[in-house]
Amino acid sequence: MKNEESEPINKAPSKVIRLVQRYCDHDLSRLRSFEGFVTLMYRPTDSAALGVSRALFGLMMLIDIPDERGGGELDYRWGDPNGCKFPLINGMEVPSYPRMGIIYLSMWLGALGITLGYRFRYSCALFVGTYWYVFLLDKSSWNNHSYLYGLLGTLFLFTNANAYFSIDAWRNKQLQGDVPFWNYFILKYQFFILYFLAGLKKMCPEWLAGYAMTNLSYHWVFTPFRFTLGPQLTDLLIVHWFGCIFDTSVVFFLVYAPTRKLATLFACAFHLMNARLFRIGMFPWTCLTQLPLYYSFSWPRLLLKKFAIEASAPCDTNVTDYEKPTRKRKGLMSLMLLYCGFQLFLPYSHFITKGYNNWTNGLYGYSWDMMVHAWDTVLISIKVVDNEQNQPYYLLPYAFVDNDRWTKHADMAYQFAQCIENNVQQEQTAKSGKKVNISIHFDVWCSLNGRFLQRMFDPRVDILNAKWSPFASTEWSLPLLHQFTEMRSMISHMTKDVYSWSNSSDVLFVADFPGLTMDNYIVPEMDNITLAVLEGAIEYTHSMENHSTVLHKGQRLQGIPPHFHQLKTIGEKPSSMLYTYVNTTMKAPAHEQQQTILPLWQEFMHRYDKYVWFFQHVGNSLLYEIYGVPMPRRVRATPDENTWTFF
Repeated sequence: MKNEESEPINKAPSKVIRLVQRYCDHDLSRLRSFEGFVTLMYRPTDSAALGVSRALFGLMMLIDIPDERGGGELDYRWGDPNGCKFPLINGMEVPSYPRMGIIYLSMWLGALGITLGYRFRYSCALFVGTYWYVFLLDKSSWNNHSYLYGLLGTLFLFTNANAYFSIDAWRNKQLQGDVPFWNYFILKYQFFILYFLAGLKKMCPEWLAGYAMTNLSYHWVFTPFRFTLGPQLTDLLIVHWFGCIFDTSVVFFLVYAPTRKLATLFACAFHLMNARLFRIGMFPWTCLTQLPLYYSFSWPRLLLKKFAIEASAPCDTNVTDYEKPTRKRKGLMSLMLLYCGFQLFLPYSHFITKGYNNWTNGLYGYSWDMMVHAWDTVLISIKVVDNEQNQPYYLLPYAFVDNDRWTKHADMAYQFAQCIENNVQQEQTAKSGKKVNISIHFDVWCSLNGRFLQRMFDPRVDILNAKWSPFASTEWSLPLLHQFTEMRSMISHMTKDVYSWSNSSDVLFVADFPGLTMDNYIVPEMDNITLAVLEGAIEYTHSMENHSTVLHKGQRLQGIPPHFHQLKTIGEKPSSMLYTYVNTTMKAPAHEQQQTILPLWQEFMHRYDKYVWFFQHVGNSLLYEIYGVPMPRRVRATPDENTWTFF
């Protein structure tokens, strides 16, 4: 009886092991010890698929560098000596414009070497070193995929990805052959992090309730779903819910052979749709080029054999002649496991780097919270006060910067204030020979995922003298007014109602903190202006009137005349209010401009133009550094126009 009772207990684990082994197609008995794990990771594996993935990744970077990395706009992005940048490490200085051109040229040559597999280690190191350096120089340009490119380049650096389909392997036959299985494992693991953590980040009310990507269903790629489900259900079910399910599950289906082809079909559709929906450069195409990693390690050889180009193709079988792990291999696999754990931890490390948290946690990039947060920045006020004469001056919102990423992050706002102060002091020193005593105040109004419009930073604080630390919460960064979050459905319904009044009616929802005053200027083109208080109490004062009016919850003020008026939140609670108005300049167009569904030729010419400008920039950089030839630089005429002048 003892043996009969113990038999099912001994069989149960073996069934589970066989099931999991069938799923992932590996001998899981090797995972019972660290030595077995190292042995499995060093299992000889065909290098064909890895070599093709390396070449395709390098090709994607060759296209990306002149485009999204800014190589085609080197003069605009890096040429302005007064332009403000936001390095991750305070104190990092941006090299001169000519030297940035040489850095970009080095990055491009490194990507070319990766593509061709020529002097692979040196090419990969050249690309990775210059890429991360440019990446760290300006975090205002960070995206999830730009972070991914640097990681992939770093991982390829440590693999033997030049053992196939490379100039190195053609010149040195000894390089040709198998590679350790961990070369594939670490790359596939990185994409698992990309997809799976992006899905976990979407498992939040912001995404699942459909507030992140609103009105996306009106794009032509969702036409079949929109006709079947309607725009609202398409936004909720297809964009948000399916997006979450796809990210969390796609890698598991790619790993399992019976579902691999179907998962590939969904992944291709997903990335091709993203390529049409968003301006995210080569990210969808890079993901597409790496999907074959989940197929046979020998698929390139099998493909060539099919066309009688290559004689034979080894089979993908679990090799049994494992080598005993050495101390070096154990050390390398320990480092790989540490890297894997670090990639899991880093997106949730915001409790350490508190200084980078604001309404959202951390800097946009390493969190993998792709598309979860939709920002609407309505007002940016930059006030520079001459403290000696008590005279305020206002800078244009895009003075010294080419994007508004700094408005959402306290660390970048702090850096921006230092940059503004440095530019002002240089100008004053050149004019009068002495520095001035100034203070800088930011008043930024944003809306996150359809919430009320509210302030990001305390406008009363002089940012130059404010405190900021990467490991402490920023006191002058105002919190998100979560008490009004549940009113988003009301905002949506009331917005649709106001839009139905006429083609020129509009509405604005605003919330503010106790004790703060909002200055609002009404232009003459606005008519029939009504202010209604939804929560709290405010004190209304118009510049053309000698008295003030206190409005409480449920009260409204109609017929507000043009010019300045102030709204001060009184009491101990935040206030929320709405403006309804008619904008006489906002008329519906008689004929809407037809947009090309697939502007492939225009996109090709856009990338071609970026390439032409890129080589002109790097050529001018070389001429300047070698012969001292002056470099031409384009300058945008105004921050809001796409016209250019030369000097």
